[in-house]
Amino acid sequence: MKTLVILAHPNIEASRVNKRWKQELHQHTDEITVHEIYKEYPDWSIDVPKEQGLLEAHSHIIFQFPLYWYSYPPLLKKWLDNVFTHGWAYGSNGNKLRGKKLGVAMSIGDKQDNYQAAGSVSFTVDEVIAPFKASAVHVGAIALPYFAVFGASFQASDEEINQSAADYFQYIIEYR
Repeated sequence: MKTLVILAHPNIEASRVNKRWKQELHQHTDEITVHEIYKEYPDWSIDVPKEQGLLEAHSHIIFQFPLYWYSYPPLLKKWLDNVFTHGWAYGSNGNKLRGKKLGVAMSIGDKQDNYQAAGSVSFTVDEVIAPFKASAVHVGAIALPYFAVFGASFQASDEEINQSAADYFQYIIEYR
């Protein structure tokens, strides 16, 4: 079964990392479905049955986004709130995500050294994405380790970004 990548970047054309990752994923359309929610829902009016159908058709789902203020971009948060509904994703009859693998692929603007207890952020990436992992557990899914590139805003060279795109594809293959 193909991997579904929910790509949530509000300005993909201005992105060095997410744009390059998207280009890499489009080279593997036989294995990966890329679903850009900012492109699909510019008015933020989410077609919940359509989105649930996409999730049901894939057993491996990756959420790809730039880390925004230590969280998801706002449309991805709305998407999760709207799509992961009671009776579908959780609750006594909500089991549609049970056993599915959910991962996160993030571009992070800051240096990796800052994402530790003694760093300027004071939290690790695992701590920052705890709500995602808790949501995965709540719906009975398997939370995968995250994939990230650091220094996306100012430090990452073109070579590093290109390597991260190849590494991202390998991450997808390894964890599906």
